[in-house]
Order: sequence, then C-alpha cells, then structure tokens
Amino acid sequence: MATSSLSAPFSHWITDSSRPYRKTNHLITKSAKIHSAINRDARVGSLETSTLPSKVARPHNGVASIVQPSYSIAALGPSEATLGCHLARRLVEIGVGDVFSVPGDFNLSLLDHFVTEPGLNLIGCCNELNAGYAADGYARSRGVGACVVTFTVGGLSVINAIAGAYSENLPLICIVGGPNSNDYGRNQVLHHTIGLPDFTQELRCFQTVTCHQAVVNNLEDAQEQIDTAIFTALKESKPVYISISCNLTSIPHPTFSRKPITFSLSPRLSDQMVLEAAVEAAAEFLNKAVKPVMVAGPNLRIAKACDTFAELADASGYAHAVMASAKGLVSTEHHAHFIGTYWGTVSTAFCAEIVESADAYLFAGPIFNDLSSVGYSLLIKKEKAIIVQPDRVVIGNGPTFGFVEMNDFLKALAKRLNRNTTAYENYHRIYVPDGRPLKRDPKEPLRVNVLFQHIQNMLSSKTTAIVEAGDIWFNCQKLKLPSGCGYEHQMQYASIGWSVGATLGYAAGAPNKRVIACIGDGSFQMTAQDVSTMLRCGQNSIIFLINNGGYTTEAGIHNGPYNVIKNWSYTGLVDAIHNGEGKCWTAKVCCEEELAKAIETATGPQKDCLCFIEVIVNREDGSKELLPFSSRLAAANSRAPVPR
Repeated sequence: MATSSLSAPFSHWITDSSRPYRKTNHLITKSAKIHSAINRDARVGSLETSTLPSKVARPHNGVASIVQPSYSIAALGPSEATLGCHLARRLVEIGVGDVFSVPGDFNLSLLDHFVTEPGLNLIGCCNELNAGYAADGYARSRGVGACVVTFTVGGLSVINAIAGAYSENLPLICIVGGPNSNDYGRNQVLHHTIGLPDFTQELRCFQTVTCHQAVVNNLEDAQEQIDTAIFTALKESKPVYISISCNLTSIPHPTFSRKPITFSLSPRLSDQMVLEAAVEAAAEFLNKAVKPVMVAGPNLRIAKACDTFAELADASGYAHAVMASAKGLVSTEHHAHFIGTYWGTVSTAFCAEIVESADAYLFAGPIFNDLSSVGYSLLIKKEKAIIVQPDRVVIGNGPTFGFVEMNDFLKALAKRLNRNTTAYENYHRIYVPDGRPLKRDPKEPLRVNVLFQHIQNMLSSKTTAIVEAGDIWFNCQKLKLPSGCGYEHQMQYASIGWSVGATLGYAAGAPNKRVIACIGDGSFQMTAQDVSTMLRCGQNSIIFLINNGGYTTEAGIHNGPYNVIKNWSYTGLVDAIHNGEGKCWTAKVCCEEELAKAIETATGPQKDCLCFIEVIVNREDGSKELLPFSSRLAAANSRAPVPR
C-alpha cells in the first residue's frame, strides 16, 4: 500500500478505539489522524463540528482543529505545487492507493496528475457506474474509496453507485472534472450538458446522495474546499462530491507550495450524565428479563462498534443474532452463543423463534425497512425492545437518550449486566443440525443448495464473499463464515449489478484475499463489461455465475414475461473479453461432478487466474426462503391506498 512522507498508510483518521469497518482494523490506529494542507498565510484554522449536518451525532464539547506546527514545513517545487498534485497526495495520505476512473475531456489533465503520483494507481473502468461500484467495493476493503469521472454525462452515470454507497455508510470521494472556470456565469451552453447554460444540474443531483459538495473553480480556496470535503467524508462515513474545473489542475499556487501538515479528527463524545442514565435504565430493563437476546444491525458499521458488540455478547452470555444486512460485520459467528440470522419468517433455523419469544431484546444499529422486516411482518414488540443507534438509545415505550455514542453505551452496559444464558439454553434444546441435500443420481442436474454446500467448503480466512442482490442473499445467509472470512453485500439499496464492480474494487483493495463472487445472470448482464478491468489488473477472483434464465426474485414477487431474459453464452462472453490477454479460466457446469472438478481447478492449477464458472440451474430452483419472502413483499407492495 502507498505511504505518505508523514504517516503510515491509512492509520490516521479515526480516534475511536474500535475498528471502523469489519476487516480493516489492521489499517487503523487509535492515534487516528488525517492530513490538511497548510494555509497560504499560515493561519490556525478550525472545523467546528457544529457545522456538520444536524442528523449526525456531533461531539458537542469538541472540535476538529487544523494545527499549525512550530517547525518548518518543506517547500514543494512548482511542478508539485498544483491542485492536481495536492488532490492526488491527499488521496494517498488517507489510504487510497487505487482510483477508479473513466476519462472524459473535462478530467484528462487531472488524470495526468493521478498517473504521475507515485502512491496512486489509476484503474480505468468500462463505464462510470462500474467505477462507482468499484470505489464502493474498495471502501469496504480499505475504509475509503475514490472515483473520477467527467462532467454531467459521467456524473449522472456514476450517481447510482454513489447513492448505494451513501445507503451503506461508506466514505467515498467522487471527483468530477468540471468546466473551465471561465465558463461559469457566462450564460453559454457546453457539451455534456442538457443544453442549458446552468451548470448546477449535476451538483443539485448529488446534493441528495452525498454529505458534502465542493465546486472548485477558484484556486484561492481550492485547498480549503478539497480538504474540507475529504475531512467530511471520513467524519460522516458518507460519500462526498468534488467538482474541479479542468483548467485549474496544473497551475501552481502558493496554497499548494508546502507539504501538508496533520490535523486531528476529534472523537464523538457522549454526554456523560445522559450516558449514565441510559445505561442505568437499560441495565434495569435487561436484568429483570428472563430470557433476553441481542441482535446486531448494519449501523454497527458507521458507529464503529462491531468489536464492542462482540464484547457485550461475551460479557452478558445472551443468545445473539445478526440482522441479514449485518451479516459479516461482527466476528461472533463462531461464538458459542451465536444463533444465526434474524430475518423474520426467513431467519436461519430456530433463530426467529428464540428472538421473537424473548421478553427483552437489544437491537444494536438496526434498520427496519420493508426488506429487513419481510414486508413489515416482524413479530417484535416495541415495549420489549432497546434500540441502540450510533448516537441515541431508545428503551421500550419509555425515554430516548440523545448524545449517547453506541460504543460508549455498549461498553458501559457490559459492566452492568447480569450474565444470563437462558435464551441460548432454550435455543440449544430445540436446535436440530442442518440437514444435507438429498442424495443425487450421477450426472443429475445441479441444484442450488448443492452449489452453496461446495461454496461453504471454499471459505476461509483468506477469502471474501461478494453477494449479489436476489435469491443469492438467502443461500449466502446460511453460509457459516470462518474467522477472518470477509462478507459483503448491498442490502439497503439492493442495486442489481453492484457485485461486478464491487468485486473489482474489493479485490484491488485487498490483494491478500481471494474474492468469491456469487452473481445472478440478470445482474451480470447489467455490468458485465468490467470483467475486462479485472483481467487488466491481474485479479484472481472466482465468479460463480448462476444461470437460471431470468429474474427469479422479481418473478416470485410478481411474475410476468418481463422477468425472462435473453440467455447469453456467458463463458463465451468472458472468453471473448479475455481475448488472449491476461490470465483467465472459464468453465460451464451442469452437475455436481462438473462443479467439483471446476472448483478443484480454480483453487489448484488456476489459482492465479480470474476464474469464471457458469452454473446452470433450473429456473424454478430457488431457496425455500424466497417463497415466503416474495409473497410477503408482494403483499406489502400491493396494500390498498389509505384514504387521506
């Protein structure tokens, strides 16, 4: 990984003691710093946390300050003292070693600076959407990602991926090469626009899917705008938008003439009196319960409380589960009291029975939407629940405690709870080990449950599963993740096609892991082109393309001819993309014998190749969970309008 002259790679931006993202704790230290360029007049500045959006928990008693050091800062030569070089250095300093891009005439000079930055690798993608998905995947493996596109036609193409990253709380720097600074305010029409002299259309679109926007068309405040945007992305754990005028990137300016100095990101702090009151109320609530349980939710990621949740599970002895959207975030799947995925009627075996029969449940970081609640059908009662979000705690039908950080709350609560294993003992009594698929005949057509039995055996601490939206969700929820095994999916936004770009980005960010991607045929048709980029980068991911002839999940919700897609020769397509350049191996399998042989080859002689395995299964071969899920979601979607 690239390093800056001032710090170790990506070890400098979070002060919280718990890791900010699963599988990235080896990249982050408690000292937690990020860098800011010195101002031209060497003033001491500050970024008051009160200027952050109101929906974000703020350290009401702290600020993040830019600190002027007493020692001399080495000057940079004119060729290095440019906006383009500054932005490239900044990305390297926060841990971005790879930037995903699509060239366009407004960003070409900026890309030149990225190419010449020693610590930065520019990865050209086939389209902007995949560049955004790749930056999303990279942020999952490295903690922060970046992409570069051109004005409007590129920006409005990448915006779907940026929205997905926003929904998943991923810090992502979306950089757009903008118009010449002289074109602003001149009432003239440019190409790559919709034919109006108003250049703010792209900006207005990004305002709803990013936490900060910066339009840099003046060198005087360019350094401040860039640094504030990057700072905000890291602090809020959300994407930001930076537009840079194409004629500014190569012009030397005094604000970029010195190497950056550091500034610290203050931790978010709880109000101690409120924290103590919340912990006391929660402890009383849980300690009087007979069979309490704990459930992990996806907002553990943004709260950086994954380890703290595991520590509370250890201390309390409670049976604990994960919501489907939080699978892989906490390292408790091999914990003695782990009971599986809680997902209402499609939970893993015996999990819902224990959670929904509990007389108290603590949900840490939940998101209750129509998917996570299976069409709003969860049998959870508010009066029995403690809901812990990143900055607040709600106890039953009682009070809400604000300015309480999740990490602080869970740590303090662990010291106040009486150990209680009743719920787990109940689970242990009723638990029946997973069955195995029925014995099959030789050369019998492959079944999906057999496929995932083989994928289970491939998982290890050196692999990461990338899981596409759809029926694959249900099969992969049943995978038991070994310690250290990664797992990524996009459940809130659920954009089909995400997994191709995410596989590219994750593999670039974690070259020490082999990605195992599970992708449906309909999803693959959305974004297949960037298999080409995987080959250019020399990646060795294993892609399982599940070919069942259409959109199985949509067909379960509401069937129709639109759910049937044109069948491709998927291995033939990948072979054509390969075209003899790079390392690639493909196979098409129709039965278990062929699947076993393909996996043996992919993990043996072809382990250094990109391996693409097309798996032919019956169109009706869905998971058992898909049936109740799709029927309940269909019922939720078809509710009659309520008179208003």
